[in-house]
Amino acid sequence: MPIYEYKCKSCDKRFEMMQKISDKPLKECIYCSSKKVEKLMSQSSFALKGSGWHKTDYTANKTCGAGAGKKDDKQSPCANCPSAG
Repeated sequence: MPIYEYKCKSCDKRFEMMQKISDKPLKECIYCSSKKVEKLMSQSSFALKGSGWHKTDYTANKTCGAGAGKKDDKQSPCANCPSAG
């Protein structure tokens, strides 16, 4: 279940609630019972892990193309590689 962040405009407190996606947003502050609660947009903690992503496969220290990644490979980055410059 996702965690949603709320802020009360009366007491100025922020709080999180674990809710189903289908649940309606809260309308009452859990601290002061005010009806002035707004749902906030918060940053997610999403991270791409493993191989196959730009961060892991096309950094400035690696080369692209056939045979890239071998220790004895003296090939420079190709013209289409983002690290070529």
